[in-house]
Amino acid sequence: MEDEAPPTRHVSRGRTFVYLLPCRHEDILKVGYSRDPLERFRTLHRRFFEFFDLDRGLLIDTERLREARQVERLFITTFAAQRAPAPLVVRQAAAGHTEWFRGIAPEAEALAHRLRDEQGYTLHAPLGTWLRTRLDERAEALFGWSARMLDALEYAYFNAPAMAASSRGAAALRDALDTCAALGMDLSALVPAQVLDWYRSADYFGSR
Repeated sequence: MEDEAPPTRHVSRGRTFVYLLPCRHEDILKVGYSRDPLERFRTLHRRFFEFFDLDRGLLIDTERLREARQVERLFITTFAAQRAPAPLVVRQAAAGHTEWFRGIAPEAEALAHRLRDEQGYTLHAPLGTWLRTRLDERAEALFGWSARMLDALEYAYFNAPAMAASSRGAAALRDALDTCAALGMDLSALVPAQVLDWYRSADYFGSR
């Protein structure tokens, strides 16, 4: 389930994705829907690309929010007996209460393929391929954002070192670059050279 706005005549329209997201080290799977799965995954776990197995995850592509809700409900009711609590490392506010299941991955994948065949939905699997495409589409924004983040980190390092040592900005930038690296993307083509140097250095500012 997603924290989407209540459906209106306009909100209910538009592409919405139902996702099946298996944990990497546990036989637990998250079902949900979102207009922007990449951002949704980040709310579940800041290192979602490590915590979830993207090679086994998939998306069901629907044209309307109403359809996505119906598809999600089908998974929830079909596998109601296999519900499981959300992993403790997932933020409680983002986890949901009824969309985690244990031991259903093969059956859930088979149901997704059946919906594709019977209802004509597009299936994106493996999930990592779809995520790489989305990140490629945002490459220009990443280039500029990463440069601005590095400028802010440099200012903090030399003007507020205590703040820089525990900077959320540094964690956010590293997580973004780690996401791209985990998906096999060429960071040298995505961010400025200075950002890449910072990413690869243990003491970038101190070594300048």
